[in-house]
Amino acid sequence: MAVVSVSMPDELLERLDQFADENGYTGRSEVVREASRNLLGEFEDTRLEERELMGIVTVLFDYETTSVEERMMHLRHEHEDLVASNFHSHVGDHYCMELFVLEGELADISTFVGKIRATRDVLSVDYSVNPVDDFDPLSRGE
Repeated sequence: MAVVSVSMPDELLERLDQFADENGYTGRSEVVREASRNLLGEFEDTRLEERELMGIVTVLFDYETTSVEERMMHLRHEHEDLVASNFHSHVGDHYCMELFVLEGELADISTFVGKIRATRDVLSVDYSVNPVDDFDPLSRGE
C-alpha cells in the first residue's frame, strides 16, 4: 500500500484522531481511506447517469474571506448553463451562505461541486440531487 502525506490544520487532525478512537477505527489512515472511498463514490450512482437532475448546493464560509465570495461568483458565471438560481445570505456575525440551485446532468453537477469543495477557506459544502426528468406530481397520490 502506498504512503501518502497530507497537510491539515492541527485542529482537524485532532478531530480525525478523536473520531477514529470513538468509532473503533484502527487509526487515522483507515478513516481517511473510508472518507476517500465515500467521496469518490458520491457521484458514481449509475441510476442518475444520463438523467436530468436538480441539485441544491449550500456553501458556508467566513465573510472576511473575500476570496471565497469572489470564487463563488466566478463559478456561477462559469457554469451559467447549469446554475438556475443563486442566493447569498449572511449567517450569524461572521459567516455567509451561498446556495446554488442547479439543473443538469450528474457529470456537470459533480464538476461544479468539486470546484466548490476545492475552493480554499470554504467551511462546509452540502448538496443533494434529485432526478426531475420523469417527475409526475399526479402519480404521488396513487
